[in-house]
Amino acid sequence: MNEQTLCTLIHKAAILGNRGYRFLDHREQELFVGYDELYKKALDFAGAFSRMGIRSGDKISLILPTCPEFFYAFFGALFCGAVPVPLYPPIRLGRMEEYHQKTGRMIEVSEARLVFTDKRIKRILGRSLSTARPDLGCLTLDEIVPAPFEMIESGPDTPALIQFSSGTTIDPKPVLLTHRQIVANIRIMLNYGMDYYADAADGSSYCGLSWLPLYHDMGLIGCAMLAIAQPADLVLIPPELFITRPAVWLRAISTYKPIISGAPNFAFSLCTEKIKDKEIEGVDLSSWQVALIGGETVSASALEKFISRFEPYGFSPHALTPVYGLAEASLGVTFSDLEQRFVCNHFNRHLLLKDQAKIDPSGDPIMSLGNPLPGFQVEIRDKTGEKAADRTIGSVHIKGPSIMKEYYNNPAATADTMHDEWLDTGDNGFIFNGDLYLYGRKKDLIIIRGQNYSPQMIELALANFPGIRVGCVAATGYIPENDENEKLIVFIERDKQSGKADDKILATKASKKITESTGLVPESVIVLEPGTIFRTSSGKFRRGETLRQYIAGTLAPPAQVTIFQMSAEMVRSKIAFSRMN
Repeated sequence: MNEQTLCTLIHKAAILGNRGYRFLDHREQELFVGYDELYKKALDFAGAFSRMGIRSGDKISLILPTCPEFFYAFFGALFCGAVPVPLYPPIRLGRMEEYHQKTGRMIEVSEARLVFTDKRIKRILGRSLSTARPDLGCLTLDEIVPAPFEMIESGPDTPALIQFSSGTTIDPKPVLLTHRQIVANIRIMLNYGMDYYADAADGSSYCGLSWLPLYHDMGLIGCAMLAIAQPADLVLIPPELFITRPAVWLRAISTYKPIISGAPNFAFSLCTEKIKDKEIEGVDLSSWQVALIGGETVSASALEKFISRFEPYGFSPHALTPVYGLAEASLGVTFSDLEQRFVCNHFNRHLLLKDQAKIDPSGDPIMSLGNPLPGFQVEIRDKTGEKAADRTIGSVHIKGPSIMKEYYNNPAATADTMHDEWLDTGDNGFIFNGDLYLYGRKKDLIIIRGQNYSPQMIELALANFPGIRVGCVAATGYIPENDENEKLIVFIERDKQSGKADDKILATKASKKITESTGLVPESVIVLEPGTIFRTSSGKFRRGETLRQYIAGTLAPPAQVTIFQMSAEMVRSKIAFSRMN
């Protein structure tokens, strides 16, 4: 088999026969699936896909929760030369209209010939499928009929995955990645020091642990594929279980003793705020040597609070490791030093507005995201497209062996993003002492009186603010009718303990805090019900969509999900399926 394919990785892992995934259910009970069993099951699935008419190069959308069947289908697709397209399952049931619209569109633009899901999810997928109308329809787990199959040898430069970008400011775009690109990123991360997965001296296997969704690069490539490449055990927790019961994450770390487990910034805040002492009695976090933090803006204050809360349980402050990556790069681009404590510097606020970064102890805190991984280059470019000097804020461009070649079937977006092997990330940032610091997304920047403000810097002013739901602050700029000047509007979600009667007081206090921290006076601070701010499938804010719906008067919290509503949704789905046949 070729050394540069995901098929090679799973084949080698299967030969060992003593490593695999450990799936935890909602009772925190374990199901172990060895890589050898996964390999055999994937061949069965490949046979089933082939029998249905799937051919080399075809796309298969996978809409599944965290379960063994996801991997059977993922590798089954690869074994028959097809390209898996992981999509998120309908978790936010209160916003089904949006879900159907986006999912149908993603199935359509990826040109998936088949959608693979389970029987439970299929019951409410009808409207998504009626939009895209994949020509081989929808196959469920109980319809898989194993069939003899001989694996198709894929070359390293054949497509291995279509992964949709986060889509914080525009619709998600289909990132096409080859086997070579994904394996290159995995190898780079392992060689950099992520071989914490390596066997211990006593012969036992170190393991990782993740609750991150498998339709996202951090969960799929950074956790699931990395574990296979070592190979090592990986404990997998359903994302929805972590969100509702974050203590499960820490209890599992104590039980399985993983060396590595990562998450976005909000997860660390959620643990700090929501976990009660009685939920983690006897927990030992001393095995946790690498706590990767990426996917969204990293808050130093959130990390310090996490340390203060969980250091008594054996957690090491040196474990916290901010990183930077994106789907278009397969995953990792920069890593902080794995042996050192994270670095946060304060920069002069007024100079930041002039695109200059200068240390100022009383200035704005910005987190270092470390140095480029081996083989990567990071370059900051000014408004003319020229390379900017260090400590100058500009557009972040990257180059490396795992950068995508294209957005699938979207040459215009590819041309806007790729320039002579350099990828325009869409982020603003600067280099300081060799490290990358981010200063917001270019399309999210708020321009007030000619000055550029990062919404993330405004949002951080309200991190862990009393009365506000953890991590639920979205700042954006807008220009009112008959006005030439952009105004600042900040959306906040009240926590579940607060009531509407306190909204006015909460908005006033939040506005005052923003002014004290940033010097800006918000035009409005809008207090919302929990869950109202729009997010991407990976949890990032969709500030523009939230603002658009607010202005249109349609911004509302997700509908309360009742048995009646679910029944109605299933009826609509059944009708949609009937019209497709």
